[in-house]
Amino acid sequence: MIVTQFLFWYFIEVPKKILEGWKNFLKFNIEYFSIPVLFRTFFSHWRRYKWVYPRGFDFSAYIEIFFSNLISRVLGMFMRIILISIGLLGQIFITLAGIVALTIWVLLPIFLIIGLFFSFKMIF
Repeated sequence: MIVTQFLFWYFIEVPKKILEGWKNFLKFNIEYFSIPVLFRTFFSHWRRYKWVYPRGFDFSAYIEIFFSNLISRVLGMFMRIILISIGLLGQIFITLAGIVALTIWVLLPIFLIIGLFFSFKMIF
């Protein structure tokens, strides 16, 4: 009876907890880097640095403000690309770490049996 309880705990309950923790890490990383918000505001001004056009007609002022706003948008897009890339690399790292952790947990009894076999073989 205790063996079946152990096997149920080891191969059913704990992997569920590992998957739940893994999911929490993935959600945290998405929220930490604000990836959905960065995609929604991809072409917005960087840090809301935005210049307002003057009331009168001044061609040089319009050109200056247009290019200033354009530079602000390009800078914002560039920074968002960097932040999204870092966030997605974090997601990949967390995914790989979760796969490794789950695989090690499932294979640990096999490593234990192999270790015991080779240790007894070395002793006798």
